Amino acid sequence: MHAAGFDSLTWRKGPTPDLPAAAFHPVTYLDELGREHSWELADTPVDLPLSDGQTFRMRQVTRRETRKHATRQLHILTTRTDLPATEVVYRMSSRWRQENHFRYARLHLDLDSHDSYQATDDDPTRLVPNPVKKTSHDTVRALYQRVDREKARADAALLAATTPTGGSGEVLITNEMFNQLTAPLRAAQDDLAAARDHHKTLPSRVPLGDLAPGQQVLDVETKLIHHAIRMSAFTTITALARDIRLNTSYARAEDEAFTLARQVLTHPGDIDPRHPGRLTITLEPMPTPRETRAVAELCEHLSATKTIYPGTNRTLHYQIKTRP
Repeated sequence: MHAAGFDSLTWRKGPTPDLPAAAFHPVTYLDELGREHSWELADTPVDLPLSDGQTFRMRQVTRRETRKHATRQLHILTTRTDLPATEVVYRMSSRWRQENHFRYARLHLDLDSHDSYQATDDDPTRLVPNPVKKTSHDTVRALYQRVDREKARADAALLAATTPTGGSGEVLITNEMFNQLTAPLRAAQDDLAAARDHHKTLPSRVPLGDLAPGQQVLDVETKLIHHAIRMSAFTTITALARDIRLNTSYARAEDEAFTLARQVLTHPGDIDPRHPGRLTITLEPMPTPRETRAVAELCEHLSATKTIYPGTNRTLHYQIKTRP
């Protein structure tokens, strides 16, 4: 991957030697939301062994943390040497944001909804799991259990047959008696061997056209377009919430930034195109004075970006009315 131009960023798993305490230094990092993070980090190179006996050098950023009176070291491996150690740790700790994004989108943006019932032909050459293989696997597993049961029964029958009764001496078991007592076990073993041989001949995946000719799927293009629109809307509200936290004096921004952003996006207002080169959006006052003040500061920040309305040469200017 490195030779092909790809960079990696991942946890170092498995038994890893810890670094000495002298290798760690306290650092701080200010993220895009204005939050300050404090860590104890060590930045060292490591040579990882390869299967051919050679080694591959990577950068290891180690974070030391103490929880419940126990200290542990978390090792991060990357091929990026241009990033500060704090940026490496922040990016690694933020990896769940992607999973959280799609989890939130499924709950609130209906990513799993049917946006179109238009169907198209599925790819008949696409390989899919072979259901016959699964049925064969279940059969083999059931035969293993049958062999175990028959073996237990044969052992019990042989023990009973060779145990003297009434004070008599040793009991002699003939070949005919032995074959009769173990016949069910041998039959189960033969069935198991045949089932295993048959299971090996079955492919794990088969072309969809052989399994279900004429298979239809819902139109993918429409769904992807709708997904892009929903994700763009989510990115927009996330950016507004971040601006409310960083660029307004809203006292409850940490808890209510997304709520206020949703109110702003659905709030009524006016669009004034009368000024040449400018498009003015004026919102109605918010329900409370503190929300109105916060939105006024947000409008001032957004106007300062001098964003051009798509397809025109007009600069967007935002403002909000104040109550008399």
